[in-house]
Amino acid sequence: MLSNVDSPTSGDQRPKTKMNTYVKTDSLLGVALAPVDLPRAVGLVLAFSLFNALAAQFAVQIGPVPITGQTFAVTLTGALLGSRLGAAALIAYLVEGASGLPFFAQGGAGLGVLFGPTGGYLISFPAAAYVTGAFAENGWDKRFWTATVSMFIGSLVILLAGWCWLMVSLKASPMAAFDVGVKNFIIGDIVKVLAAAAVLPTGWAILKGKASGSDKE
Repeated sequence: MLSNVDSPTSGDQRPKTKMNTYVKTDSLLGVALAPVDLPRAVGLVLAFSLFNALAAQFAVQIGPVPITGQTFAVTLTGALLGSRLGAAALIAYLVEGASGLPFFAQGGAGLGVLFGPTGGYLISFPAAAYVTGAFAENGWDKRFWTATVSMFIGSLVILLAGWCWLMVSLKASPMAAFDVGVKNFIIGDIVKVLAAAAVLPTGWAILKGKASGSDKE
């Protein structure tokens, strides 16, 4: 969805020009790269889809659902890009993997992966990125603890979707699916959420420092 931003002019009599931007400028990368026009938006979506594909390759198989770096990547993508571009990057990632590129965990690919035990987690990625991005657009990413809460909520979206799908795909009871697809990932997700949340205030501090330095020149 496009948002139109009036470019500033030096006088009221001069005509205003319109400039299309593709990401809200209150996300971290929206501020750092503003204005984010169509080529930049497409580049960010593709770059972060590849970032998520890379995170999927750091996998440890402990059952039908491996431990990966994807919770970290998904929530960080949403927080950095904002709700719309964050969700778009994860949709692109799913399309790339489903089309045959080896982008899912441990080089998995194809539509069959989306219908396997990990399908619930995968399908929830765009929603988790959107939710985390929406919090970021409202300033939750500027402080460590609010960033942690927003990313925890995004992680919770992933775990709940994965849990529900495991009950269907494995024909398992809620408790059995919880043991397989949630319990084993709680500690790891806490670590990943804390790591991702630490990135955001640091990024804002760097931008603020650069802006202060520019003002002094």
